[in-house]
Amino acid sequence: QRGGRLCPRPGVPSEPSSRSPAGMLPVVAGLLLAVAAGGRGAAGDPESPPGSRFVCTSLPLDAAGAGCPLPPVPMQGGALSPEEELKATVLQLRETVLQQKETIGSQREAIRELTGKLSRCESADGKSDTGTWKKELGRGKDTMGDLPRDPAQVIDQLSRTMQTLKDRLESLEHQLRANVSYAALPNDLREMLQRRLGDLERQLLSKVAELEDEKSLLHNETSAHRHRTETALNALLERVSELEKGNSAFKSPDEFKVSLPLRTNYLYGKVKKTLPELYAFTVCLWLRSSASPGIGTPFSYAVPGQANEIVLIEWGNNPIELLINDKVAQLPLFISDGKWHHVCITWTTRDGMWEAFQDGEKLGTGENLAPWHPIKPGGVLILGQEQDTVGGRFDATQAFVGEMSQFNIWDRVLKAEDIMNIANCSTNMPGNIIPWVDNNVDVFGGATKWPVETCEERLLDL
Repeated sequence: QRGGRLCPRPGVPSEPSSRSPAGMLPVVAGLLLAVAAGGRGAAGDPESPPGSRFVCTSLPLDAAGAGCPLPPVPMQGGALSPEEELKATVLQLRETVLQQKETIGSQREAIRELTGKLSRCESADGKSDTGTWKKELGRGKDTMGDLPRDPAQVIDQLSRTMQTLKDRLESLEHQLRANVSYAALPNDLREMLQRRLGDLERQLLSKVAELEDEKSLLHNETSAHRHRTETALNALLERVSELEKGNSAFKSPDEFKVSLPLRTNYLYGKVKKTLPELYAFTVCLWLRSSASPGIGTPFSYAVPGQANEIVLIEWGNNPIELLINDKVAQLPLFISDGKWHHVCITWTTRDGMWEAFQDGEKLGTGENLAPWHPIKPGGVLILGQEQDTVGGRFDATQAFVGEMSQFNIWDRVLKAEDIMNIANCSTNMPGNIIPWVDNNVDVFGGATKWPVETCEERLLDL
């Protein structure tokens, strides 16, 4: 088109000036086509009619799009979200870049062709035509006075425009990725997540509080257990110390004595074991008492229905008496001098025979003491008190005052030589029915057990 505007041909892609910074592309395209059309006639091209000339008209940059209608942009129905709008923009920019690349390629070919034709025009022989062309170039708007322009500058400007488009495209893609990756969540989803986080935080705090409570309880239980353990250990240490000092322990289980210092009805000792049915027995013990009148009752054995099954007693001014089934035999024993004495009594149901030994010597014998009466089993054996009922109803006037040790009972009559050896401390013969051991004797009412070696103390009394 001569002296007018250049619009893209149908089927040839073009870019609206409002969307592409390269607004001068239509101008360059028009220039190239006009020069190409006129150059052929000016150069004497056989295909051009003779005497033809070309006139190029410059167009302002903002007028390129006014005479060239833009193809309508299809609009999608409905409002678009920011993400979709960004995606559409990126796609359009990519299409624009592709179109610009194609346009640049086409323009480069046109520029090379134009450069060749301009060279041919300058070297042409027709001066009138050349002068006319130059004259036309010197006129205002109908000439190419603002052209020719350096093609290298045009290419450089196009390259910068392309680089700018690439930078904008990369920036939009980066922004799109950032928006997609870190887009704000919907309000309801954000509130749901906040509620869930709050619930988890409360559960965590509750669990921490429970663990603290359990830790505190465990600490308290551990402290209480440690206190109980320390108390038990202290008690054991005290017991061990006492055993080491000998205050309440004995070198051997039978080396102890029972002390009954007062004449009361509540101080006594009790033998844990009971007697079987006996047809004979021997009772031996060590005594020391200076009570007056009478030493009281060293021991008594009561069974249901008979409180005086076996009793050894010195009551008031009476001599020492032995009671079997409430039958009485007086014994020729004298033991109230405050010294240790060894006393043994034997009895058999056959003819009711009895014997009395003091310090290993036989001082008396008799018969007809509850003859043919077996000793009943299952009774209670009390040290230091006389029983009016089984295990109770003690009389203070009949209580033993003093100390006793080595109380043993056998189920037979011992030989005189065995009794002598026991009294002389030359043999140790614990009773086969009732032996004198610590764990078999309990004391009550203030009666005590002390360590003692009766044979050594007897030597001190001599």
